[in-house]
Amino acid sequence: MPEPVDPAAWSCPLPLRDHDRVMIGHGGGGRLSAELITHLFLPAFGVEPSAVLHDAATVDLGGQRLAFSTDSYVVRPLFFPGGSIGELAVYGTVNDVAMAGAQPIALSTGFILEEGLPLDVLGRVATELGKAAQRAGVRLATGDTKVVDAGMADGMYINTAGIGLIPEGVDIRPTRATPGDRVIVSGSIGLHGIAVMSQREGLEFGTQVRSDCAPLAALVSVMLDACRDLHVLRDPTRGGLAASMCEIAESGAVGIEYDEAAVPVPSEVAAACSILGLDAISVANEGKLVAIVPDRSVDAVMAAMTAHPDGRDAVVIGDVTADHPGVVVARTAFGARRILDLPLGEQLPRIC
Repeated sequence: MPEPVDPAAWSCPLPLRDHDRVMIGHGGGGRLSAELITHLFLPAFGVEPSAVLHDAATVDLGGQRLAFSTDSYVVRPLFFPGGSIGELAVYGTVNDVAMAGAQPIALSTGFILEEGLPLDVLGRVATELGKAAQRAGVRLATGDTKVVDAGMADGMYINTAGIGLIPEGVDIRPTRATPGDRVIVSGSIGLHGIAVMSQREGLEFGTQVRSDCAPLAALVSVMLDACRDLHVLRDPTRGGLAASMCEIAESGAVGIEYDEAAVPVPSEVAAACSILGLDAISVANEGKLVAIVPDRSVDAVMAAMTAHPDGRDAVVIGDVTADHPGVVVARTAFGARRILDLPLGEQLPRIC
């Protein structure tokens, strides 16, 4: 007779939640990241666990409000179709500042370089970072450089911190999501994650998938011109659109319902996700935003977005509801409904 199956010997492909070591999923922008922040960092920093966390913090300086954010970039490889670690280091932080409704004005840059890194590679990254800052309209105001032993940094890591000015009358934060609001996505999703994966793994999908990395402050500016009362903005990077909507629903104690068929997924991304067993709604983006907009203003905001190059493919995908607070529900093409959960980690690590 065969040996009896011992469930205790089973292994799980996802990291268990009762561990005492850092897991790769802790950096993925999903539930593991949220737990690490809530249960380790916030208590250590003396911050209440109920604190509202956003892409950027708001700092009041004598009546002038600043948005302040920092991020570190460990993407592998350093260069990929449509971008590089240098461009990500600018656009990622600029976009976090813009999600508070702020106009970014300055960045700091910190380079952690691996011994043996070719100087022409560093020069290329630095040049592309500088061009990205010019495109985003921000000044590279200060910085730092460190070198670590060979084999310790995958070539290089970059940290950037950014500040921006929040216009008077603008109040954008996750808790402002209100039943009756509409959910807008600024364009096609999944391009960045698939572009990085294809380059990293040497995969071909019949056509080259290019990252969507781009600065979003100019798009946010025209949206604010159309509606000063934007409620929530998020850029769906790690964890993709799924993580952003789940975080908004949880922070605002509201429900979100969206139509799966309305989510703009490019055919090449859909094909790649089908082959790889991924869900496009959880794949990272670096040049898209999610907006929660009052229903009365949705037409004006959509008109402003679609007239701008970075929002020309914007689409309304769903609504905020008072039903099922904290839960995101997808309406499928077959008329069924399914709950969308916050991803545990991320489908593809090291994408930013």
